[in-house]
Amino acid sequence: QVQLVESGGGLVRAGGSLRLSCAASGRYRMGWFRQAPGRERDFVARISRGGSITNYADSVKGRFAISRDNAKNTVYLKMDSLKPEDTAVYYCAADSTAVGTWDYWGQGTQVTVSS
Repeated sequence: QVQLVESGGGLVRAGGSLRLSCAASGRYRMGWFRQAPGRERDFVARISRGGSITNYADSVKGRFAISRDNAKNTVYLKMDSLKPEDTAVYYCAADSTAVGTWDYWGQGTQVTVSS
């Protein structure tokens, strides 16, 4: 069973920064997603198992950065220039079998950006 634990959420003013962490029980292709109240869960960013390849949603490109420390099996999402539109529950996800599907999810961490 793959285990994922997110942390680092909180309340921040517009223009501020947060760094989310996701501690995993193994080394996987990882992604970050977010879900605002009443909305569908949206893709935010993903990173390859080795950390060399990353992809971002257009809405966060240039502001967010995904990275990983494979020695710790931890993936990070550094969020800069936060906007109220970024307010959501953020989830990390793992592709444990490297087949292109997100089959494990963390419990989520709340990010609230005030104006």
